[in-house]
Amino acid sequence: MPVHTYRELKPTPEAEAIYRRWISNLNEEFTRHQSFERRADIVRDELYQMYLSRTHAGRKQATLTSELATNVLAECFDPRNVTLEPEYYGDVDIEKYNLRKPLIWFWQMFDRSPLGLNHWLGFRFRCMLGRHIFRHVGKGAKIFHNVEFTFGYNLTIGDNCTIHKNVLLAISARIPCSEPWPWPPGPFRLPASPSGSPPRSSARRILDSPDPDIR
Repeated sequence: MPVHTYRELKPTPEAEAIYRRWISNLNEEFTRHQSFERRADIVRDELYQMYLSRTHAGRKQATLTSELATNVLAECFDPRNVTLEPEYYGDVDIEKYNLRKPLIWFWQMFDRSPLGLNHWLGFRFRCMLGRHIFRHVGKGAKIFHNVEFTFGYNLTIGDNCTIHKNVLLAISARIPCSEPWPWPPGPFRLPASPSGSPPRSSARRILDSPDPDIR
């Protein structure tokens, strides 16, 4: 069986510099601020810019019927105003989850925005967020768009792991994806989701990736 390596793809140098500055700034903010309230503020403000191309300047006039849909959209940018499925589960560690909820909402809204299909940016954005959400994210991990998970805080993703799009990660799972896995590996299976539906999963080693700086 032939062995294939990943091609090296990059945006323009100008775009790459902007992307890296944005991710670095977010990482610093989420490292500095460990409270739910402050993280919710940061995520709300970022989503305003991502979706509306303007900064958040407080609530607008909410009494105008003609702007109700716009007001609903604006309120949904704030993680305090949304509920996510795992919050309803009786076995959730609410303290751990609340610390991560703004970041999980950010992850989901990023993937649903025009930014989410930019693979170069998305790999780095999700790994940055993952290190604040998951128990551990190894070096060289690549996570594609529309990957979902339940609580996040019990997940471990090993070195050089690729998780493809539309995957549901179980409540608690360890995804090694590094040596001594064979190449090519067989299908990687995760435990069933809390809803009882089997997750679709695709995780594999990266072999000879030309871009190890995904962190």
